[in-house]
Amino acid sequence: MWLPPRWLRRVFLGPVVVLLAVLVVSALPVWLILAAAASPLVPGYLRPLRVLWMAIIYLAWDATALIALFALWIASGFGWKKRSPRFQRAHYVLTGWFLNFLFWQAQWTLRLTIEMVGTDPDSALPGRPQLVLCRHAGPGDSFILIHALVNWFDREPRIVLKQTLQWDPAVDVLLNRLPNRFIAPGRAQDPAIGGDSRQPGRTLTEQIGHLAVGLDSDDAFVIFPEGGNFTPRRRIRAIERLRARGLEKMAVRAEAMRHVLAPQPGGVLAALDAAPDAGVIFVAHTGLDRMLTVADVWRELPMDKKIVMRFWSVPPEEIPAGRQERIDWLYDWWKRIDEWVDIHRNSA
Repeated sequence: MWLPPRWLRRVFLGPVVVLLAVLVVSALPVWLILAAAASPLVPGYLRPLRVLWMAIIYLAWDATALIALFALWIASGFGWKKRSPRFQRAHYVLTGWFLNFLFWQAQWTLRLTIEMVGTDPDSALPGRPQLVLCRHAGPGDSFILIHALVNWFDREPRIVLKQTLQWDPAVDVLLNRLPNRFIAPGRAQDPAIGGDSRQPGRTLTEQIGHLAVGLDSDDAFVIFPEGGNFTPRRRIRAIERLRARGLEKMAVRAEAMRHVLAPQPGGVLAALDAAPDAGVIFVAHTGLDRMLTVADVWRELPMDKKIVMRFWSVPPEEIPAGRQERIDWLYDWWKRIDEWVDIHRNSA
Protein backbone atom coordinates (compact mmCIF):
# COMPACT_ATOMS: atom_id res chain seq x y z
CA MET A 1 0.00 0.00 0.00
CA TRP A 2 1.37 3.40 -1.05
CA LEU A 3 2.36 5.78 1.75
CA PRO A 4 3.03 9.54 1.31
CA PRO A 5 6.55 10.78 2.08
CA ARG A 6 7.19 11.76 5.68
CA TRP A 7 7.30 15.52 5.02
CA LEU A 8 3.87 15.38 3.37
CA ARG A 9 2.41 13.41 6.28
CA ARG A 10 3.75 15.99 8.71
CA VAL A 11 2.53 19.12 6.92
CA PHE A 12 -0.78 17.70 5.69
CA LEU A 13 -2.14 14.62 7.51
CA GLY A 14 -1.36 15.82 11.03
CA PRO A 15 -2.93 19.30 10.70
CA VAL A 16 -5.97 17.80 8.91
CA VAL A 17 -6.58 15.43 11.84
CA VAL A 18 -6.33 18.26 14.38
CA LEU A 19 -8.69 20.49 12.36
CA LEU A 20 -11.15 17.64 11.83
CA ALA A 21 -11.13 16.84 15.56
CA VAL A 22 -11.93 20.47 16.40
CA LEU A 23 -14.83 20.52 13.93
CA VAL A 24 -16.28 17.19 15.06
CA VAL A 25 -15.97 17.89 18.79
CA SER A 26 -17.51 21.35 18.41
CA ALA A 27 -20.61 19.69 16.94
CA LEU A 28 -20.59 16.81 19.45
CA PRO A 29 -24.15 17.37 20.80
CA VAL A 30 -25.58 17.16 17.27
CA TRP A 31 -23.70 13.92 16.49
CA LEU A 32 -24.78 12.33 19.78
CA ILE A 33 -28.43 13.25 19.24
CA LEU A 34 -28.39 11.77 15.72
CA ALA A 35 -26.68 8.58 16.90
CA ALA A 36 -29.06 8.21 19.85
CA ALA A 37 -32.04 8.64 17.51
CA ALA A 38 -30.69 5.96 15.17
CA SER A 39 -29.82 3.48 17.94
CA PRO A 40 -33.37 2.02 18.40
CA LEU A 41 -33.47 1.27 14.66
CA VAL A 42 -30.28 -0.83 14.70
CA PRO A 43 -29.93 -4.23 16.41
CA GLY A 44 -27.57 -4.22 19.37
CA TYR A 45 -27.76 -2.10 22.49
CA LEU A 46 -26.94 1.53 21.49
CA ARG A 47 -24.64 0.28 18.73
CA PRO A 48 -24.53 3.50 16.61
CA LEU A 49 -23.99 5.61 19.72
CA ARG A 50 -21.13 3.42 20.93
CA VAL A 51 -19.45 3.39 17.52
CA LEU A 52 -19.77 7.16 17.13
CA TRP A 53 -18.47 7.79 20.63
CA MET A 54 -15.38 5.61 20.13
CA ALA A 55 -14.71 7.16 16.71
CA ILE A 56 -14.87 10.68 18.18
CA ILE A 57 -12.76 9.66 21.16
CA TYR A 58 -10.11 8.18 18.89
CA LEU A 59 -10.07 11.24 16.65
CA ALA A 60 -9.74 13.57 19.65
CA TRP A 61 -7.12 11.23 21.14
CA ASP A 62 -5.07 11.37 17.94
CA ALA A 63 -5.30 15.16 17.72
CA THR A 64 -4.41 15.68 21.40
CA ALA A 65 -1.43 13.34 21.06
CA LEU A 66 -0.20 15.33 18.05
CA ILE A 67 -0.41 18.58 20.00
CA ALA A 68 1.47 17.05 22.94
CA LEU A 69 4.11 15.65 20.60
CA PHE A 70 4.51 19.04 18.97
CA ALA A 71 5.07 20.56 22.42
CA LEU A 72 7.72 17.93 23.16
CA TRP A 73 9.37 18.68 19.83
CA ILE A 74 9.62 22.37 20.77
CA ALA A 75 10.87 21.52 24.27
CA SER A 76 13.59 19.29 22.80
CA GLY A 77 15.04 22.25 20.92
CA PHE A 78 12.85 21.87 17.83
CA GLY A 79 13.82 18.22 17.60
CA TRP A 80 17.52 18.70 18.40
CA LYS A 81 17.44 16.50 21.55
CA LYS A 82 14.37 14.38 20.84
CA ARG A 83 16.49 11.18 20.84
CA SER A 84 18.27 11.99 24.09
CA PRO A 85 17.53 9.63 27.04
CA ARG A 86 15.49 12.31 28.80
CA PHE A 87 13.16 12.94 25.87
CA GLN A 88 12.98 9.28 24.92
CA ARG A 89 11.69 8.59 28.43
CA ALA A 90 9.24 11.49 28.12
CA HIS A 91 7.84 9.93 24.96
CA TYR A 92 7.37 6.56 26.70
CA VAL A 93 5.58 8.27 29.59
CA LEU A 94 3.33 10.07 27.11
CA THR A 95 2.63 6.74 25.40
CA GLY A 96 1.55 5.26 28.72
CA TRP A 97 -0.81 8.16 29.50
CA PHE A 98 -2.53 8.05 26.14
CA LEU A 99 -2.87 4.26 26.11
CA ASN A 100 -4.32 4.32 29.62
CA PHE A 101 -6.97 6.82 28.54
CA LEU A 102 -7.79 4.92 25.34
CA PHE A 103 -8.28 1.62 27.15
CA TRP A 104 -10.29 3.23 29.92
CA GLN A 105 -12.69 4.48 27.26
CA ALA A 106 -12.73 1.15 25.39
CA GLN A 107 -13.49 -0.79 28.56
CA TRP A 108 -16.26 1.62 29.53
CA THR A 109 -17.85 2.04 26.10
CA LEU A 110 -17.42 -1.43 24.62
CA ARG A 111 -17.56 -3.39 27.89
CA LEU A 112 -14.15 -4.98 27.45
CA THR A 113 -12.14 -6.75 30.13
CA ILE A 114 -8.51 -7.76 29.75
CA GLU A 115 -6.86 -10.55 31.72
CA MET A 116 -3.17 -11.44 31.69
CA VAL A 117 -2.17 -14.98 32.70
CA GLY A 118 1.10 -16.89 32.73
CA THR A 119 4.66 -15.71 33.27
CA ASP A 120 4.72 -12.02 32.42
CA PRO A 121 7.79 -9.76 31.96
CA ASP A 122 7.76 -8.76 35.65
CA SER A 123 7.98 -12.27 37.03
CA ALA A 124 9.98 -13.92 34.22
CA LEU A 125 13.39 -12.22 34.16
CA PRO A 126 13.17 -8.97 36.15
CA GLY A 127 15.96 -6.60 35.26
CA ARG A 128 16.67 -8.37 31.96
CA PRO A 129 15.63 -7.50 28.39
CA GLN A 130 12.89 -9.57 26.78
CA LEU A 131 12.03 -10.53 23.21
CA VAL A 132 8.23 -10.61 23.00
CA LEU A 133 6.83 -12.80 20.20
CA CYS A 134 3.09 -12.34 19.82
CA ARG A 135 0.35 -13.98 17.81
CA HIS A 136 -1.38 -11.45 15.52
CA ALA A 137 -5.15 -11.74 15.01
CA GLY A 138 -7.77 -9.04 14.73
CA PRO A 139 -7.57 -5.27 15.30
CA GLY A 140 -6.44 -4.10 18.70
CA ASP A 141 -4.07 -6.82 19.86
CA SER A 142 -0.99 -4.68 19.20
CA PHE A 143 -2.45 -1.81 21.25
CA ILE A 144 -3.37 -4.16 24.10
CA LEU A 145 0.09 -5.72 24.23
CA ILE A 146 1.93 -2.38 24.16
CA HIS A 147 -0.49 -1.00 26.79
CA ALA A 148 0.37 -3.95 29.05
CA LEU A 149 4.13 -3.65 28.51
CA VAL A 150 4.23 0.11 29.12
CA ASN A 151 1.65 0.58 31.88
CA TRP A 152 1.59 -2.74 33.74
CA PHE A 153 5.18 -3.94 33.42
CA ASP A 154 7.01 -0.60 33.02
CA ARG A 155 8.86 -1.77 29.92
CA GLU A 156 10.09 0.37 27.03
CA PRO A 157 9.06 -1.52 23.90
CA ARG A 158 10.88 -1.55 20.59
CA ILE A 159 8.37 -2.65 17.99
CA VAL A 160 8.56 -4.11 14.49
CA LEU A 161 5.40 -3.08 12.66
CA LYS A 162 4.04 -2.45 9.18
CA GLN A 163 4.73 0.88 7.50
CA THR A 164 1.03 1.37 6.64
CA LEU A 165 0.33 2.15 10.32
CA GLN A 166 2.00 5.49 9.61
CA TRP A 167 -1.26 6.62 8.01
CA ASP A 168 -2.28 7.35 11.61
CA PRO A 169 -0.53 10.68 12.28
CA ALA A 170 -0.05 10.25 16.05
CA VAL A 171 1.27 6.70 15.68
CA ASP A 172 3.51 7.92 12.86
CA VAL A 173 5.09 10.78 14.82
CA LEU A 174 5.37 9.03 18.19
CA LEU A 175 6.77 5.69 17.06
CA ASN A 176 9.22 7.24 14.60
CA ARG A 177 10.75 9.20 17.50
CA LEU A 178 11.31 6.02 19.49
CA PRO A 179 13.50 3.02 18.58
CA ASN A 180 10.95 1.17 16.45
CA ARG A 181 11.04 -0.10 12.90
CA PHE A 182 8.35 0.38 10.29
CA ILE A 183 8.85 -2.18 7.57
CA ALA A 184 7.49 -2.76 4.09
CA PRO A 185 7.41 -6.54 3.60
CA GLY A 186 8.99 -7.66 0.36
CA ARG A 187 11.57 -4.95 -0.10
CA ALA A 188 14.27 -2.95 1.64
CA GLN A 189 13.19 0.03 3.67
CA ASP A 190 12.89 3.36 1.92
CA PRO A 191 13.92 6.17 4.30
CA ALA A 192 11.54 8.55 2.54
CA ILE A 193 8.47 6.73 3.80
CA GLY A 194 9.45 5.87 7.35
CA GLY A 195 11.69 3.81 9.58
CA ASP A 196 15.27 4.75 10.31
CA SER A 197 16.82 6.97 7.67
CA ARG A 198 20.25 5.93 8.91
CA GLN A 199 19.78 2.45 7.43
CA PRO A 200 19.12 2.88 3.70
CA GLY A 201 19.17 -0.33 1.71
CA ARG A 202 19.15 -2.74 4.64
CA THR A 203 17.13 -5.91 4.23
CA LEU A 204 14.17 -6.44 6.55
CA THR A 205 16.08 -9.06 8.52
CA GLU A 206 19.04 -6.70 8.94
CA GLN A 207 16.76 -3.91 10.12
CA ILE A 208 15.15 -6.16 12.72
CA GLY A 209 18.51 -7.39 13.94
CA HIS A 210 19.82 -3.83 14.19
CA LEU A 211 16.80 -2.78 16.23
CA ALA A 212 17.46 -5.57 18.77
CA VAL A 213 21.06 -4.46 19.41
CA GLY A 214 21.76 -2.84 22.78
CA LEU A 215 18.58 -3.80 24.66
CA ASP A 216 18.82 -2.78 28.31
CA SER A 217 17.17 -4.03 31.49
CA ASP A 218 13.72 -2.46 30.94
CA ASP A 219 13.46 -2.97 27.17
CA ALA A 220 11.01 -5.30 25.44
CA PHE A 221 11.59 -6.09 21.77
CA VAL A 222 8.17 -6.79 20.22
CA ILE A 223 7.72 -8.71 16.98
CA PHE A 224 4.76 -10.45 15.35
CA PRO A 225 6.39 -13.39 13.53
CA GLU A 226 3.33 -14.11 11.36
CA GLY A 227 3.88 -10.80 9.53
CA GLY A 228 0.20 -9.80 9.55
CA ASN A 229 -3.21 -10.38 11.07
CA PHE A 230 -4.52 -13.93 10.87
CA THR A 231 -7.26 -14.63 8.33
CA PRO A 232 -8.16 -18.02 6.82
CA ARG A 233 -7.13 -16.75 3.37
CA ARG A 234 -3.74 -15.54 4.60
CA ARG A 235 -3.18 -18.88 6.31
CA ILE A 236 -3.67 -20.70 3.00
CA ARG A 237 -1.42 -18.27 1.14
CA ALA A 238 1.32 -18.68 3.74
CA ILE A 239 1.21 -22.46 3.33
CA GLU A 240 1.32 -22.12 -0.46
CA ARG A 241 4.38 -19.84 -0.23
CA LEU A 242 6.21 -22.41 1.87
CA ARG A 243 5.50 -25.10 -0.71
CA ALA A 244 6.55 -22.82 -3.57
CA ARG A 245 9.91 -22.36 -1.83
CA GLY A 246 10.35 -26.11 -1.43
CA LEU A 247 9.80 -26.06 2.35
CA GLU A 248 7.43 -29.03 2.46
CA LYS A 249 8.13 -29.95 6.09
CA MET A 250 7.29 -26.43 7.28
CA ALA A 251 4.18 -26.37 5.05
CA VAL A 252 2.92 -29.61 6.60
CA ARG A 253 3.48 -28.19 10.08
CA ALA A 254 1.68 -24.97 9.12
CA GLU A 255 -1.30 -26.99 7.81
CA ALA A 256 -1.68 -28.60 11.23
CA MET A 257 -2.15 -25.16 12.84
CA ARG A 258 -5.68 -23.82 12.34
CA HIS A 259 -5.71 -20.54 14.27
CA VAL A 260 -2.31 -19.01 13.45
CA LEU A 261 -0.24 -18.21 10.39
CA ALA A 262 3.05 -19.98 9.78
CA PRO A 263 5.70 -17.92 11.63
CA GLN A 264 8.37 -16.26 9.51
CA PRO A 265 11.63 -17.07 11.29
CA GLY A 266 14.01 -14.56 9.66
CA GLY A 267 13.30 -11.60 11.94
CA VAL A 268 13.13 -13.77 15.06
CA LEU A 269 16.50 -15.35 14.28
CA ALA A 270 18.06 -11.92 13.70
CA ALA A 271 16.71 -10.64 17.03
CA LEU A 272 17.96 -13.72 18.89
CA ASP A 273 21.44 -13.26 17.39
CA ALA A 274 21.48 -9.54 18.24
CA ALA A 275 20.30 -9.99 21.85
CA PRO A 276 21.83 -13.27 23.12
CA ASP A 277 21.25 -12.37 26.79
CA ALA A 278 17.54 -11.64 26.39
CA GLY A 279 14.79 -13.99 27.44
CA VAL A 280 11.85 -14.75 25.17
CA ILE A 281 8.17 -14.33 26.01
CA PHE A 282 5.56 -15.90 23.74
CA VAL A 283 2.12 -14.30 23.79
CA ALA A 284 -1.21 -15.75 22.71
CA HIS A 285 -4.65 -14.19 23.09
CA THR A 286 -8.32 -14.91 22.61
CA GLY A 287 -11.29 -12.59 22.37
CA LEU A 288 -10.33 -10.85 19.14
CA ASP A 289 -10.56 -13.88 16.84
CA ARG A 290 -13.94 -13.09 15.34
CA MET A 291 -13.14 -9.44 14.68
CA LEU A 292 -11.03 -9.61 11.54
CA THR A 293 -12.75 -6.87 9.51
CA VAL A 294 -14.66 -3.64 10.14
CA ALA A 295 -17.89 -5.55 9.47
CA ASP A 296 -16.91 -8.10 12.12
CA VAL A 297 -16.30 -5.36 14.69
CA TRP A 298 -19.69 -3.79 13.89
CA ARG A 299 -21.43 -7.16 14.26
CA GLU A 300 -19.81 -7.85 17.63
CA LEU A 301 -20.82 -4.52 19.23
CA PRO A 302 -21.48 -4.08 22.09
CA MET A 303 -18.66 -6.51 22.66
CA ASP A 304 -19.00 -7.69 26.26
CA LYS A 305 -15.66 -9.37 25.59
CA LYS A 306 -13.12 -10.88 27.93
CA ILE A 307 -9.74 -10.74 26.23
CA VAL A 308 -7.24 -13.18 27.70
CA MET A 309 -3.52 -12.82 26.98
CA ARG A 310 -1.36 -15.83 27.85
CA PHE A 311 2.37 -15.39 28.49
CA TRP A 312 5.03 -18.11 28.40
CA SER A 313 8.59 -17.27 29.39
CA VAL A 314 11.72 -18.95 28.04
CA PRO A 315 15.06 -18.06 29.70
CA PRO A 316 18.03 -17.47 27.38
CA GLU A 317 19.76 -20.70 28.40
CA GLU A 318 16.80 -22.74 27.09
CA ILE A 319 16.88 -21.18 23.60
CA PRO A 320 18.48 -23.51 21.00
CA ALA A 321 21.76 -22.38 19.48
CA GLY A 322 21.59 -23.68 15.90
CA ARG A 323 19.63 -22.01 13.11
CA GLN A 324 17.50 -25.03 12.15
CA GLU A 325 16.98 -25.92 15.81
CA ARG A 326 15.69 -22.40 16.43
CA ILE A 327 13.31 -22.62 13.46
CA ASP A 328 11.94 -25.93 14.74
CA TRP A 329 11.69 -24.46 18.25
CA LEU A 330 9.71 -21.48 16.92
CA TYR A 331 7.31 -23.79 15.08
CA ASP A 332 6.94 -25.92 18.21
CA TRP A 333 5.93 -22.85 20.19
CA TRP A 334 3.54 -21.69 17.48
CA LYS A 335 1.87 -25.10 17.57
CA ARG A 336 1.51 -24.71 21.34
CA ILE A 337 -0.06 -21.27 20.84
CA ASP A 338 -2.43 -22.72 18.24
CA GLU A 339 -3.50 -25.47 20.64
CA TRP A 340 -4.06 -22.97 23.46
CA VAL A 341 -6.20 -20.77 21.20
CA ASP A 342 -8.20 -23.81 20.07
CA ILE A 343 -9.04 -24.64 23.69
CA HIS A 344 -9.81 -21.11 24.90
CA ARG A 345 -11.26 -19.19 21.96
CA ASN A 346 -14.88 -20.29 22.50
CA SER A 347 -14.84 -19.21 26.15
CA ALA A 348 -13.73 -15.64 25.35
